Amino acid sequence: MHRFSVSTVAALAALTLAACSKNAGPEGGAAGQGPGGPGGAGGGRSPSVTLAPTDVASPTVASLEDAVPVTGTLDPLERAEVRARLEGDLDAVYVREGQPVRAGQLLARFDANEEAGSDQSARADLASARTELSTAQWNLDQTRNLYREGAVPERDVRVAEQTVAAARARVAAADARLRSTSRTVSDTRVVAPVTGVVEKRGVSPGEHVSRGASMFTVVRGDVLELAAAVPERAAARVQPGQTVHFAAGGRQIEGRVARVAPSVDPASRSVTVYVQVPNADGSLRAGTFASGRIVSRVVEGALVVPAAALHEGKEGARPFVYRVADGKIDVAEVTPGLQDDAQGVVQIVDGLGAGDRIVVGNVGLLGKGMQVRMAGQGGRRGGSEAGAQGAGRAAGAR
Repeated sequence: MHRFSVSTVAALAALTLAACSKNAGPEGGAAGQGPGGPGGAGGGRSPSVTLAPTDVASPTVASLEDAVPVTGTLDPLERAEVRARLEGDLDAVYVREGQPVRAGQLLARFDANEEAGSDQSARADLASARTELSTAQWNLDQTRNLYREGAVPERDVRVAEQTVAAARARVAAADARLRSTSRTVSDTRVVAPVTGVVEKRGVSPGEHVSRGASMFTVVRGDVLELAAAVPERAAARVQPGQTVHFAAGGRQIEGRVARVAPSVDPASRSVTVYVQVPNADGSLRAGTFASGRIVSRVVEGALVVPAAALHEGKEGARPFVYRVADGKIDVAEVTPGLQDDAQGVVQIVDGLGAGDRIVVGNVGLLGKGMQVRMAGQGGRRGGSEAGAQGAGRAAGAR
């Protein structure tokens, strides 16, 4: 005959109870129906669990947001690159990186001596051409008068008319040249195209700059924009004008959906959504990572429970929660609704009432019919007592 120690007998009893509880499942309560359970050969007590007050709570009423999560980088609404419109030497550069500028503000100036001389010459040519046109027009008027009196032939009239037409052409050419030289003189003054902040300065005073070279980059930072990819299945819930709650730069901010792309990206099966965030005080930096939620609708007065309290049912079955009723564990199948990840709760459409008490803590394996004891009434929190009782009976038998 084999002899076993008290500790060995206690361990075997605990393992046997754990196996029975595992086989019982959420509907199980069967742990107390086998050998040793009520009505069984051993006549033992039903397994029990001890819960702390924080392990049990009642559903609450709250306001839920049906939201689509988005993440991305906040970029400036506008980024303007200022390029040189002519080739020349820089006389002065007036701004540096990080400096705010207004639209039309002078950023740099080219040496304009040559351009100014060409502009003065064009103005003189235009004045001369206008004088010639005035004289030709006077001669034409006089010739027509003489022709009407029969003093000159018609040929002289034709010649005078041609002289006026040629003078007008010279005026037009001189005027076009003046506009060109004036534009060149204007191009020697490099100005900001938009109101914003100088992000990059690529030139220095005295530097020779080629036509088309990049000189400055000015970004508009009063409004930032995020381009986020939204899954195709959720894109139908997103519309321009919807509110977006953001966490960026260590604080909470609010934005709006500005635009939604009209097509789905065939590679990622997502739709690009553009969200704009006001930044009038400039407290947010371009390039800041942001995570947010596009609120498509708000459900008021929803009955909610912590998301951790909801358990998946077997294949084809509804989700369930563990409910405490009459001092025992009950399994209540529920119909979930919206899930608010920000609050960590889920809406219960059917299956629970506001006065029900449910298990919300992680207390280990539970089963239907298990006795519930609250902490302070004896027992260990969250532990089934049947194993400990079996171990005690084995020790007493010895």
